[in-house]
Amino acid sequence: RIDGRGYVHIIGRAKDLVISGGFNVYPKEVETAIDAIPGVVESAVIGVPHPDFGEAVMAVVLRRPIEAGGGMDEAAVIAACKEQLANFKVPKAVVFVDELPRNAMGKVQKALLRETYKGRFAG
Repeated sequence: RIDGRGYVHIIGRAKDLVISGGFNVYPKEVETAIDAIPGVVESAVIGVPHPDFGEAVMAVVLRRPIEAGGGMDEAAVIAACKEQLANFKVPKAVVFVDELPRNAMGKVQKALLRETYKGRFAG
């Protein structure tokens, strides 16, 4: 899309790439690491605006109920990611949700997640 000043903005699937601090982060790689954590049902990794990094990696996680082994917190997810991923790929924030938003085809609506969490690191 082109904004009022003539700048081109990438939207849709191509926007799934997160550029954090000048490094390219492919969300699928981070999602694969998070989804392998016991107690995680599914995750969606997005880039959200960050004052220092341009974009920050953020994970939105659907976890199992606590009684079914889903009792991890943000620190546990970040620690597990640090064991598997380069530091710049580790999420700066993790939020837990009861449901990931999906379109009619069943795909996670990452654009909606980016919109929902865009102010997470606002000063």
